[in-house]
Amino acid sequence: MTSEATRTGRAQPTRELILTAAERLFAEHGVLAVSNRQISEAAGQGNNTAVSYHFGTKADLVRAIARKHSTSIEEIRRHRVTEAGDSSNVRDWIACLVSPVAEHLEAVGSPTWFARFGAQVMTDPTFRPIMIDESLSSPSLMRILESLNRCLPDMPPQVRAERADMARQLIVHVFGERERSLAEDTTTPRHTWNSAAAGLIDALAGMWLAPISPTGQREKKER
Repeated sequence: MTSEATRTGRAQPTRELILTAAERLFAEHGVLAVSNRQISEAAGQGNNTAVSYHFGTKADLVRAIARKHSTSIEEIRRHRVTEAGDSSNVRDWIACLVSPVAEHLEAVGSPTWFARFGAQVMTDPTFRPIMIDESLSSPSLMRILESLNRCLPDMPPQVRAERADMARQLIVHVFGERERSLAEDTTTPRHTWNSAAAGLIDALAGMWLAPISPTGQREKKER
């Protein structure tokens, strides 16, 4: 083993400690509210420059946390896409969006912080583009969105865009709120992540297929 490989091997446990500490603190307090010093202390590192040494900027750290989970989620997502095949059922493609995250969180086991981390990052204009960029780089996610759009009924472009925004917000924040409830040991409507995903899929299917008001239809004609 080369000296470089040895150093990398020794650094890996420290990187994992920092990633775990940062994910938890970001989830609980928000990204901008947490300093590198706080992360280093939570990770048990006496050197306050450990975070910048191993990850560089805070944006690099946020991206590393996102990627830490993306491999597992992407693997589940690819399996779901294969199962869906050429389905024309809107619900099948919504399930491909929702279920992989729930399955991943179920597999991680309690406690988890990734759902709240995602909710915090997606409401922060500084770091939100990182999460979007990481998501859109997924080939399976692009296939899901294309297939979902193909299956949806005809609707005005602005209505389609509006409902896509609503769907994204629901997925991020419903999972984030469930994770927060679990962390605070308060009652949740569903007993498992997978059953929570089923309820969310039902709600999203209803939203996507909901009738469009006359106002929306008029806007379509005017355009």
